[in-house]
Amino acid sequence: MKEELLMIPGPVPVLPRILEAMSKPMIRHRGDEFGRIYEEIVETLKEIFQTRNDLFALSGSGTCAMEAAIGNLADKKTGIVCIANGKFGDRFGEIADRYEADAVTTVNFAWGSPIELETVKEALENRPNPKVVTMVHNETSTGILNPAKEVGKLARKHDAIFVLDCITSIGGDEVPVDEFGVDVAIVGSQKCLGAPPGMSAISVSEKAFDLMLANKKRPYYMDLVAYKKSFGKKQTPYTPALPLFFALREALAVIREEGMEKRIERHRMLAKAVRTAVTGFGLSLFPELNEVSDYSNTVTAINIPRELTDERLRGGMRKRGVMVAGGQEKLKGKIFRIATMGNITEKEVLRTIEALEQVVI
Repeated sequence: MKEELLMIPGPVPVLPRILEAMSKPMIRHRGDEFGRIYEEIVETLKEIFQTRNDLFALSGSGTCAMEAAIGNLADKKTGIVCIANGKFGDRFGEIADRYEADAVTTVNFAWGSPIELETVKEALENRPNPKVVTMVHNETSTGILNPAKEVGKLARKHDAIFVLDCITSIGGDEVPVDEFGVDVAIVGSQKCLGAPPGMSAISVSEKAFDLMLANKKRPYYMDLVAYKKSFGKKQTPYTPALPLFFALREALAVIREEGMEKRIERHRMLAKAVRTAVTGFGLSLFPELNEVSDYSNTVTAINIPRELTDERLRGGMRKRGVMVAGGQEKLKGKIFRIATMGNITEKEVLRTIEALEQVVI
């Protein structure tokens, strides 16, 4: 029997060489060898992020980095505008509420609906002195790519810090962080980077650091000011998850070997192949898009046809050795999602399409 194929939006299948890297013997985390590994990870990620800003690797998943961003920026004097059209956009608002930001304005759009820039513009104009704007770039709960460049321009116009969740876009799509005007950008290890779960990375502009320094209620473990100070010695403030650092380093070596241009094109081609196949089977894609949004390069959301249930569709695929993701929360039972992120190839996509065809045709 074939090994079950994970076609979910993280964790993604991990190449054997990356898994093997985790079996490396432990090293001293305050020594030169770790310093070289950490520096290599940071420099490679800065190239992938296309940023000159400081960047740190965190021993925690993408939500850890989301909380690090908000926790370091938010205090009772910080007004935050959270743009949301899916589960993970909502999460930024939930984190900001937890940190008791001065006022959290959530610009809500229906899950899967495109972000209307005019609505965002009005929200920023009506919110006195917004200091932080948050958005998810690639909303995996709905399969939609949000307009980062355009929202970045609006944030800059109001002199606000732009925090962008790129957890499932960096490594699978073009995300020029500095060009988009992103002050804080986030990625997760277990998505397009193709590494095991448990790590994230965050880039931070000087403008964002200035606001962090003024915040006397920064988190302890996720204090990014402490991370910046420690990186001067090529260290982390606290004990890093060494096996995951080894794995991430190897995953980034795989990316360098493929080349980012080819990697992004592969993601784009595979996502298009999935969309073409499912619509050819008579299924419909979930989001209805406008001219400023696009379909995700890394995950495709598909409406479950009326004659099928989520259990029959995804259960039928699992019987055929392929696991795809269901809808989340308010979309549960309404859509299913096929991810094409990380080191997925044509072979895995064809196997997925064949399994889906057997279930729906």
